[in-house]
Amino acid sequence: MKVRSALTALALVVAPGVAVVGTATDAFAVTKISHATATQMFRQVGITWSSSGNCSNRNNSTCTSFEQLNLATAQGAQTLKRASGCALNITGGTEVGHASGTYSHWNGYKLDIGKNTCIGNYIKNYFSYSGLRGDGYPMWTSASGNVYTDEGNHWDVLYYNCGGC
Repeated sequence: MKVRSALTALALVVAPGVAVVGTATDAFAVTKISHATATQMFRQVGITWSSSGNCSNRNNSTCTSFEQLNLATAQGAQTLKRASGCALNITGGTEVGHASGTYSHWNGYKLDIGKNTCIGNYIKNYFSYSGLRGDGYPMWTSASGNVYTDEGNHWDVLYYNCGGC
């Protein structure tokens, strides 16, 4: 069997709840994690999460789910928490109801974070203002390239990477 064929067919489980997903033709492979793994990672650094429906069902828009979250996204939130020292409450994850696209909530690249003065000041003081998103919301970009968009009542955070974890 060719190496490329073997890689294309491969789904490697590296730890409980963690899987490397991708093919040899992908630009890069992402590591997907389970809801349980993400919540464990968030608890380790004091990140909280909430949902209007008090649930975690990925297929219910009133829930906050971390099922199929990218490992780098969870690590990025941990990095933000550690670097800022601010309270972080995640209000949106991989559940339905967000905009679609490659770098979307559903695909594990984004989290919504509740607003508070501490995190707002941190983002605006340590990241570079990068203009308005297509829908008119202001954005700030970290040195690592992650994008923090002020959507009015929460921060929409796009994690391309773990933010220097």
